[in-house]
Amino acid sequence: MKLLLLLLSRLVAGTKNRGAKSTGFQKSEDALCFALEMHLRGVVFDAVTYTTVLAFCLDHEGFLFGLQLHSLIVKFGLDNEVFVGNALITMYSRWWHLGEARRVFDEMQNKDLVSWNAMLSGYTQEGNYGLEAIRAFIEMVRQGIRLDHVSFTSAISACGHEGNLGVGKQIHGLSLKMGYGNHVSVANVLMSTYSKCDVASDAKLVFDRMHDRNVISWTTMISLSEEDAVSLFCQMRLDGVYPNEVTFIGLLHAISIKKFVKEGRTIHGFCIKTNFVSELNVCNSLVTMYAKFESMQESKKVFEELNYKEIISWNALISGYAQNGLPQVAFHTFFLAIKESKPNQYTFGSVLSAIGAAEDISLKHGQRCHSHIIKYGLDTDPIVCAALLDMYAKRGSISESQRVFDETSERREIAWTAIISAYARHGDYESVMIWFKKMENEGIRPDSITFLSILTGCGRKGMVDMGRQLFDSMVKDYQIEASPEHYSCMVDMLGRAGRLEEAEELVSQIPGGPVLSVLQSLLGACRIHGNVEMGERVANVLLEMEPKESGSYVLMSNLYAEKGDWEKVAKIRKGMREKGVKKEVGFSWVDVDIDGLHGFSSGDQSHPKSKEIFRMAECLGSEMKYLREKKREGQINGNVILYRTEILENLNMGD
Repeated sequence: MKLLLLLLSRLVAGTKNRGAKSTGFQKSEDALCFALEMHLRGVVFDAVTYTTVLAFCLDHEGFLFGLQLHSLIVKFGLDNEVFVGNALITMYSRWWHLGEARRVFDEMQNKDLVSWNAMLSGYTQEGNYGLEAIRAFIEMVRQGIRLDHVSFTSAISACGHEGNLGVGKQIHGLSLKMGYGNHVSVANVLMSTYSKCDVASDAKLVFDRMHDRNVISWTTMISLSEEDAVSLFCQMRLDGVYPNEVTFIGLLHAISIKKFVKEGRTIHGFCIKTNFVSELNVCNSLVTMYAKFESMQESKKVFEELNYKEIISWNALISGYAQNGLPQVAFHTFFLAIKESKPNQYTFGSVLSAIGAAEDISLKHGQRCHSHIIKYGLDTDPIVCAALLDMYAKRGSISESQRVFDETSERREIAWTAIISAYARHGDYESVMIWFKKMENEGIRPDSITFLSILTGCGRKGMVDMGRQLFDSMVKDYQIEASPEHYSCMVDMLGRAGRLEEAEELVSQIPGGPVLSVLQSLLGACRIHGNVEMGERVANVLLEMEPKESGSYVLMSNLYAEKGDWEKVAKIRKGMREKGVKKEVGFSWVDVDIDGLHGFSSGDQSHPKSKEIFRMAECLGSEMKYLREKKREGQINGNVILYRTEILENLNMGD
């Protein structure tokens, strides 16, 4: 019997020293079977045996075995043994039974540092017990427990989860006082916590003061410093630290955000050389990176070279196509994806975004996606509901948008913003304001996109003063920094109302200078209100920014034409020809039940039924003219229907 105990302890000792898979029991079930055999042979377990066996309760069956061991521990009075109690706390914490872990902890008559650290680690690892972890750490300090790097790591990590910067800084100060401030594990968690609390500068100070840096230290810093990510990666290599999978994910993300094309290709080559392209998550990041570079051929090439494609890989490709203005390809890729993988909320978010933005995809395909969403049980997901709502609104079906919103059980900020955006897109100012008030009453905080939609609604209704008030409230009350899109919306609003001087003054206040859309909006307002002098100033700036953009030439040409200055109109048209600038033809789409979508432009006769279409257009024109005349005379009544029927019969168009 003693031999069995000796063998078990030696096997476990070997496992702890060299890793569970290098020596001793290769699988936890083997260790548990061995312990069960000991018990069946009548071997009485002591504190060391229980501690050893509890360490192997790693899977679900092992946890159930551990519960039975706990009963035996209590039965034989070994629950007061510190080592046994620590093992029980660790086991319960690993399986997220923190209530049981805490009960074991509270019932222990003697606790050592390991006991406290086990409880702290359990709270921190679960993620939702940050406050309990902080309280436990404070109690350790009050009781004079000597802290170590594990204590500080757990407590600081809890502050990061809770976003409690104040307590985090105090614990940081205490760690420095006790000589653990530069410990690599403590410093790494400090950097992560400062990052989560949006204090990247303090994270950098921690990094700069570290004596020893491991791969986690460098990876954290690379993820924090998008501008210097490549430089940091090079320094890391010179420091002799080898990157891991997470390093490349953070590095490629930073490169994608900053669109460092040359550096991105170099890192891709490094990944191939070091065989990191065999890591699925790294390849997914490469797919996303090339999509950000607007190089979908390269993105697809990386995707096709994957040995195994999971839904995240498909999502990266679908999203890339959608973002690069290739909705048809995104839609086609979506249906390839669902044949091989189970889609998630991000899959539908990307494809619905593509359908909403596309003029050449029928709404029927959006409804088809809606059916798949219901099939997969994702119709209650907040992300999917918001994407559905937005898609229907962009495709002109505001009633469907409202229905999706009404059926959404969990209305987060994204859903409220989507319904407000939907009504703003349809020019319904009253509904925009009603839903905005409801959003505020529900305690949902609006974001920059919400305000952009509200300002759009104000602009289309001509509610300039209200728009100005909301713009100021966004900046002052909600501390949301105005983006170029917000300024563009305000300039358009002021311009529509003829307040051109105010609009021009606002343009001059834009941080970093105005973008193309802002100036085009102001130029359009100058055309509407006939302000040639301001229009010329704005046009000159626009032509310097984008000399090949036809919109600026056309707007200025129309402005001169409305003023009767045909000489300048001819001069602008001549300048367009000389510079090779061509006016883009306006295109529209009609969704036909049988033939699907058909695109057409002004005067287009390519459709096989163009004669019938023109006759119907003539019919509708005559009807509108008749209604306009009758409206003026105040004579609209039921005879209008008879008149419409008569016209249709005369044209042989049916009813």
